[in-house]
Amino acid sequence: MIRKAVSETHSALTPFTQKCRTLNHLKELHCQLLKFYLPETPSAIAPLLSFAVNSSNPSFFNYLRIVFQNLGYQSTFLYNTMIRGYMQSDLPIPAVLCYKDMLRNKLIVNNYTFPPLIKACSMILNEFGQHGFSVHAHLLKLGLQHDRFIVAALIEFYSLNIEMDRARMLFDEITNRDVVMWTSMIDGYGKIGEVGKARLLFDEMPERNVISWSAMMAAYSRASDFKEVLCLYRRMEEDGLKPNESVLVSILTACAHLGALAQGLLVHSFAKHYNYESNPILATALVDMYSKCGRMESASSVFEAMTYKDSGAWNAIISGFAMNGNAVKSVQLFDRMIASGNRPNETTFVALLSACTHAEMVDVGLSLFARMGSVYGVEPRFEHRACVVDLLARAGKLEDAEKFIEENMGGIEKADANVWGALLGACRVYGNVEVGDRIWRKLSNMKVIDHGTCVLAYNIYREAGRDVEAKCVRELIEEMRTKKQPGCSVIEVNDIAEKSFASDLLHPK
Repeated sequence: MIRKAVSETHSALTPFTQKCRTLNHLKELHCQLLKFYLPETPSAIAPLLSFAVNSSNPSFFNYLRIVFQNLGYQSTFLYNTMIRGYMQSDLPIPAVLCYKDMLRNKLIVNNYTFPPLIKACSMILNEFGQHGFSVHAHLLKLGLQHDRFIVAALIEFYSLNIEMDRARMLFDEITNRDVVMWTSMIDGYGKIGEVGKARLLFDEMPERNVISWSAMMAAYSRASDFKEVLCLYRRMEEDGLKPNESVLVSILTACAHLGALAQGLLVHSFAKHYNYESNPILATALVDMYSKCGRMESASSVFEAMTYKDSGAWNAIISGFAMNGNAVKSVQLFDRMIASGNRPNETTFVALLSACTHAEMVDVGLSLFARMGSVYGVEPRFEHRACVVDLLARAGKLEDAEKFIEENMGGIEKADANVWGALLGACRVYGNVEVGDRIWRKLSNMKVIDHGTCVLAYNIYREAGRDVEAKCVRELIEEMRTKKQPGCSVIEVNDIAEKSFASDLLHPK
């Protein structure tokens, strides 16, 4: 039967390939082709390769990949199939090398070559960013620039490369736009912060799918316009679309920042119903949302139920306990994280040092900072050093904090307002006028003072009875005509947290 199938047409082999359930079945079929037909009809391998590429079994493609590399016969179809196979296996560099082999072997490339090839170039932008431009030049030379699938891939490439002017030029030139092109443009504008342009395109779209909604919500999320994220979600629900995991992650991020616990609970219920909780990114977003809403029992429950915990999940739960005042639990979770084989990163140590600061766990915090680079391979950054200054200052170790700034941060000149504020605030709390006066004079000479540091300095001098210096600072405050950012509280109205500032007389709602 196989002999007859090959003699008639290669497509007649399809029923035989579809019966392959294991790698051994595929090898048996390949063996029959080798035994009877491949020497005379080398192109008979094509349906076998196509089946391997389209199969969900990765071992099929891995096997046929080796077969392809040892073939004496070459054709445009085989190379196009391999490029597509490499892309479906998340192997963009071999896909580009395959294309280069085609050119070297003087094979004809066609419109089927370029869509997966351009997607491969999009995936390797950081390492080989110029390949995509060369491919674009090649297809222009061949006159393939009007193929809608190629244009869609190019728009995605330029959007990911943050070259939205080129992407927009391609988008405007083609009349037959599909939802993929529209969505790529929206996502591209969102990534460069052009939310207004993204929204204009979104509103113009003739049809939208869930990925379009997700891209628009992600754009607003990056711009920290979390209220609009929730508004879009409600509109999407009204249109009868079922949200995917990406949409729910954006919603949970918005709920976390707005303190919209009621909406977050609804999203969690939806995720449970559709078994989305197994998605580690969504589960991490749930941990973060519950943590920021102060529901650490719920956050812990979601975290412990996760089968796969990456560093993002560990950071979310460690940060959650840190921001809710349980520094001991944060450190215990850190120990569990290390024992599980997960590597901590910069975010992990910011959370831990902040937790130690607020709990005045000075020795633990200093020990963690000392082990960051030497034990865990995480190079301390500015924010970690700022946490150490705050840790020492809040514990009343002002001279140690000042010394740390000089030795580890390049002196007070290299620090920022948060570091100065932490140190000056501690000087006021502990009545250390000497250190406070020294820091204030340095900041004044550098002309980097702000309203907060001025108020702290004024209070330090006034409370110490140094009226002359206090008066000078007061005059400086009046001369600067700056106002301190008022404190605010959060009130949940219709499932959305509304901010109410201390300077307000009445909340708008």
